[in-house]
Amino acid sequence: MSSIYDVLRRPIVTEKSNYMVTKLHQYVFEVAKDANRTMVKDAVEKIFDVKVVRVNIINAPAKRGRKGRSRRLLVTNAEFKKAVVTLNPEDRIPIFEGVE
Repeated sequence: MSSIYDVLRRPIVTEKSNYMVTKLHQYVFEVAKDANRTMVKDAVEKIFDVKVVRVNIINAPAKRGRKGRSRRLLVTNAEFKKAVVTLNPEDRIPIFEGVE
């Protein structure tokens, strides 16, 4: 990793992650493959100026599917790594506010 900005790729916004933000104070990010808990914690604390309580890492596997009418063409979705970051109840990340 060259900088903290390379650790966090993008926020993951789904119905489940919106529930986690409002009720549990947990935020979900897609992170770099070689990122670990301490790197994610440092990146979130420095970029968003919040206090991180806990970081959970999830390795999402690649999924195979079929495409087209004949169902013979196989495609795969890439595997990725995501992090669930729990913050103090007083802290908020503004990019998740107002997203529905």
